This record gives sequence, structure tokens and C-alpha cells, in this order.
Amino acid sequence: MKRKLLAEFIGTAFLLIGVVGSGIMAESLAGDNIALALLANAIATGCILYAIITTLGPVSGAHFNPAVTLAFAIRREHDVSDVLPYVVVQIAGGIIGVWACHLMFDLPILQLSNTDRTGVNQWASEIIATFGLLLVIFGGIKHRPDAVPPLVGLYIRRIFHSSLIDTSPDGAWLNKVNNLRPSALRP
Repeated sequence: MKRKLLAEFIGTAFLLIGVVGSGIMAESLAGDNIALALLANAIATGCILYAIITTLGPVSGAHFNPAVTLAFAIRREHDVSDVLPYVVVQIAGGIIGVWACHLMFDLPILQLSNTDRTGVNQWASEIIATFGLLLVIFGGIKHRPDAVPPLVGLYIRRIFHSSLIDTSPDGAWLNKVNNLRPSALRP
């Protein structure tokens, strides 16, 4: 169990490092071209997901998201007694990943947002995107288990890009810890 939890912690940390780091880089390199920055961030996010799912999936299942862990438990494919430890290390990994990214980019480690990040559009985005993620995961497992890493990477790349442009300016549905990234902290 320790190995699974470590894999979930590391995977979630690297997911947030990938999301936040690519967001910081895209924002600084794309100038005022927001579409290019969003596209670069979405592609990098899909790529990191492919890498960490392929690498850590055989160890922990590569959930990296409490909703995924809960869905596996509901389907009786994940021991209910392991849900809380998974969620705790996912949250901790996300926080550490964001803080590590802030450290790498010489930003204040702890930052707080002054922007209200709620509303029907953001909750709808969260629910729809999570449902789609679970559909892709469980459909992939059923029909093409070997294709789950690229399926999830491609799905997240597309839905992340869509949600950033269309409904959720901070892409918060991806992972609530993502709200700690620098661009999400500006008013």
C-alpha cells in the first residue's frame, strides 16, 4: 500500500507541476496571445498525463484525482478502505506540486486568490468534464486498456483547452489545487 500511495503522491505532484509550470511558461512566452498560451498549456497537460499514467498506472492505478478514486470504489474496483488514504496523498501531492513549481519559477510559495471562483458555469464545467473523464477511463479500460494513457491525455488536453476558453477561466475542474497557480491568483 505504501508504494501505491507514494505513486499517487508523486503522480499528482508531477501533474500539477506540469499544469502550473506549463501555464507559467506559456503565459510568459506567448506574450498577449492568450489562445497560444492556452493551447501550449493544454498540450503540455495532456503530455504529462500520458507520461505519468503510463509510468505509475501499473503501480497505483494512476488516479491522481479523488473523483477517479471514488468512482473506482463505487464500481468495487478499489477497496473502500483505501479511498481516504488515496485522497489525502492526492491533495498533498497537488499542494506540494504547486509549491515546487512556485519554487522553480522563483514565485512566492504560498499565494492566495482574491478572485471568486464559483458559479453555475464553473460547477457545470467541473461536473461535465469529470463525467467525461470517467467515461474515457472506464470506456478505455473496457475496450482498449492499452490505450487508456493516450485517451486520458487527449481528452484532458481537449477538455482542458475548452474549459479554459469557454467556461472556467482557471481550469479549476482539473484539480482544485490548480487554483493555487499564479495566473489563477490574479484578480
